Amino acid sequence: MLLWGGAMLALLILLYLLSPILTPFVLAGILAYVANPLVDRLTRQKLPRPLAVLLVMAGMGLLIAGLVLIVSPLLVGEIGQLASRVPAVIEQINQRLLPWVSAHLGFSIRLDMSHVNQLLAGNWDVIQPLLGRVFTSAKEGGIVFFGVLMTSLLVPVVMFYLLLDWHGIVARWVTYVPHRWQPKCIALAGDIDAVLAQYLRGQMLVILLLAVYYSTALWLAGIPSALSIGVVTGLLVFIPYLGFATGFGLALLVAVIQFSGLQPIVAVLVIYGIGQLLESFLLTPYLVGERIGLHPLAVIFGLLAFGQLFGFFGVLLALPLSAILAVAWREVRAAYLASRFYQHTT
Repeated sequence: MLLWGGAMLALLILLYLLSPILTPFVLAGILAYVANPLVDRLTRQKLPRPLAVLLVMAGMGLLIAGLVLIVSPLLVGEIGQLASRVPAVIEQINQRLLPWVSAHLGFSIRLDMSHVNQLLAGNWDVIQPLLGRVFTSAKEGGIVFFGVLMTSLLVPVVMFYLLLDWHGIVARWVTYVPHRWQPKCIALAGDIDAVLAQYLRGQMLVILLLAVYYSTALWLAGIPSALSIGVVTGLLVFIPYLGFATGFGLALLVAVIQFSGLQPIVAVLVIYGIGQLLESFLLTPYLVGERIGLHPLAVIFGLLAFGQLFGFFGVLLALPLSAILAVAWREVRAAYLASRFYQHTT
């Protein structure tokens, strides 16, 4: 027992030390697990496995490229419109906001581009050190960008080899399990696989419903690009908070650029507020939580707990990990209820 404990501790230390380079392997493993059923289905149609792997990966790549093509033109176009409307925004501030400030606070001020330029020129000594910090941050951001680029290039390679030899890898791992434990471990792995499959089906249903909700609600509110924004928000829901933040930011940007009063902005706030409530307290707990055998409160707690412990990846993997722990807990509970310690009455 002491030997096993030492080996487990050494493995955890090794994983901690290697954590900076494990990201592409973890991402590739998750994607390979999701794509493997599709590859198996193609191979059952007498398609060579290498070709099936390439077809599935090409399909996933096209899906990601399509998402980028939907978001990028929208984002670039809206930012361009926003930049072109800066003078109009300043004029509206001068006509609506600043008179209220003058009437209620007792001082008057007026904005124009020449005053902004003079302000920048007069405070160059203060701005210059800030630009130096921005440049330093940009260099650090370049290093981060290079790391993201290398990860993006490495993930498909690792994913290809994992999918190519998926069943062989699983079979080799099974051989490391002691023979007396193999039946139980295989049964547990089957239960976990079934639970994760239910999780994926539930998550796909949540994505579909939220994409329809956001697209329809934004269209009824008269927000331009409602379909694109709604689809993007729905598709990114599988990454908790990121999908909501991305869609909300795009919708709010489009509403501000309309510059037709507060009504579009209020509409976006209401739509995304209701959407977040639907996702967090209704759709995810009941459509995902019930499918994987988790109580809605357990789903909410799992999201918060794993997010606190492991950050972004913890939030991303909270529900799958919670499903795995739920399967393990059922086995532990069954063993406890069958034990002599529990059943002993005297």
